[in-house]
Amino acid sequence: MYDKDILDKIVEEVKQEDNNKKNAFKKNDLEDNEKTEKTTEIDEKGIQDMGKLLETDNVKILEVGDVVKGIVTDISGNIVYVDLKQIGIGMVVGREAKSGLSTDSKLAVGSEVEAVVTDLYNEDSYIELSIREASYEKAWDDLRDKKDKEETVKTKILEANKGGLIVEINGITGFLPVSQLASNNYPRVEDGDRNKILELLKQLTNKELGVRILDVNQEDEKLIVSEKAAHSDQERKAITKLEIGHIVEGEVSGVVDFGAFVKFSTSSSEDAQALEGLVHISEIAWQLIDNPKELMKVGDKVKAKIIGIDDTRISLSVKALLNDPWNSIKEKYKVGKVYKGKIDKINPFGAFVYLDKDIHGLAHVSEFQEAFPKRKLEETVEANKEYAWKVLSIESKSHRMGLVLVVGEEADKVFKTEES
Repeated sequence: MYDKDILDKIVEEVKQEDNNKKNAFKKNDLEDNEKTEKTTEIDEKGIQDMGKLLETDNVKILEVGDVVKGIVTDISGNIVYVDLKQIGIGMVVGREAKSGLSTDSKLAVGSEVEAVVTDLYNEDSYIELSIREASYEKAWDDLRDKKDKEETVKTKILEANKGGLIVEINGITGFLPVSQLASNNYPRVEDGDRNKILELLKQLTNKELGVRILDVNQEDEKLIVSEKAAHSDQERKAITKLEIGHIVEGEVSGVVDFGAFVKFSTSSSEDAQALEGLVHISEIAWQLIDNPKELMKVGDKVKAKIIGIDDTRISLSVKALLNDPWNSIKEKYKVGKVYKGKIDKINPFGAFVYLDKDIHGLAHVSEFQEAFPKRKLEETVEANKEYAWKVLSIESKSHRMGLVLVVGEEADKVFKTEES
């Protein structure tokens, strides 16, 4: 049997031990709570600081395709390391690292580069970059900027095809259609033969032309340029020096059905601007002309008078520098008199008749029907044959003469008189 006092002492010690353990647990809980609160405070502060950091311009959450700038810190073989500051370390690998690609010079330590992110943090924790893609994007951005500003840029002609010329700007291939060539380079081919046009276009290969960008579409990789648009400003400036009535000397650059084109210069100085004007078929000579090619050919040297200016279109006249035969017509021909004349052509409204090489008149069908009510003009006379004609009217200022066919004794008398 245990002594009662001993048992009471043991119970008291056990109770004290339990209290000590409880106090220890409470202390630990308090310490843990304090640690948790401190950790929470630290985490919240860190999140706040990170948010502030991300709000600054110095830190950017990268995505593939982003354009970044950095400083080259090391070049090792075919790898170039780029310091992207807070973003991290980037690397350019392969051929780009050796050549620098489209940059003006090869890559060197300390040089600043612009590149496109191609991969985020590879297995070595580097950001993979491409200078090639950055240069490509920058080239298209520059083209769009030049188009918006309507800048004139120089481009070298790479090759020609039947539709136009292949050009290159910022390393990007473009197209210059034939229709967008300036007048001094436009291939004027009389019969429109596409093979002849191609031969003329090939002569522009390797030459440098000033052009303006008409269309730029990166998605479709389409670049269309115009020499005409760039040239128009220069032409307008040069045309301001011209006046109606000025006499110009030039060379026939093309002959078409409706007239002839003449190239001429604004002056004899080195900075003179080459211009081109049109001599309409009606302004080539005083007589009627069916085919301008009968009187003018490419390469002919001519003098012409400026008779019209409309924006960049210049109208010229060769006949304006020639004596107007109609000024003295009333001295040669009289109303009511009969003269011999040759039919040039017959139209539904009458016949055009030349009394001499310069003076022509119209025998209107209505006058013929009045004189010969039961006959038709086209069945009575023929083109390129001579007949007798009575002058009904003369309008020298408008270069008009009215005629009517004469037959019988009166006509015979005219032919006999000239024969004698």
